[in-house]
Amino acid sequence: MISKIYKSTGLVERFALYFLICTLLSACYSFRDVSIPPEVKTVRVQYIENRARIINPQLSQRLTDKLRQKIINQTRLSQTNNEEAHYDISGQITDYFVTTSGISGQQSSINRLNVSMHLIFKNRLDEKKNFETDLSRSFDFNAGLSLNQAENQLTDQIIQNLTDEIFNRIFSNW
Repeated sequence: MISKIYKSTGLVERFALYFLICTLLSACYSFRDVSIPPEVKTVRVQYIENRARIINPQLSQRLTDKLRQKIINQTRLSQTNNEEAHYDISGQITDYFVTTSGISGQQSSINRLNVSMHLIFKNRLDEKKNFETDLSRSFDFNAGLSLNQAENQLTDQIIQNLTDEIFNRIFSNW
């Protein structure tokens, strides 16, 4: 039906229809469902240390950088290294290990990389909102791959998933 209306209208009508559809869609879904009180102005994201038994040398720095970038791009908060930042985010990668998750013909066919971290959030303006939580994510990969090969394939996904999880725990009402 929309395509019939679209084909039978002029440029101005098409623009109006496009504007109406975009307005309706944006009213139904908020792309930035971020909940930050107006008095909160600054955030400090501390380096996320890697204290796991197995160390992926890229993970800590890339996760820290990606989280900082996401906060800058999706909130109005200013990044600072000041210890008096309104929000203070820290944490550490606590576990990083591989298990077998699938067997085919008496051999492992799928392995699972498990990544866990401990997140600490401090709200200096409202200490009742402080929390600590553990996050875990699992990523399957072909058992024929070495851990290094699997890490090359999975590191971007690991970082994206953990960043999104941290961000949503802090800034969204999930």
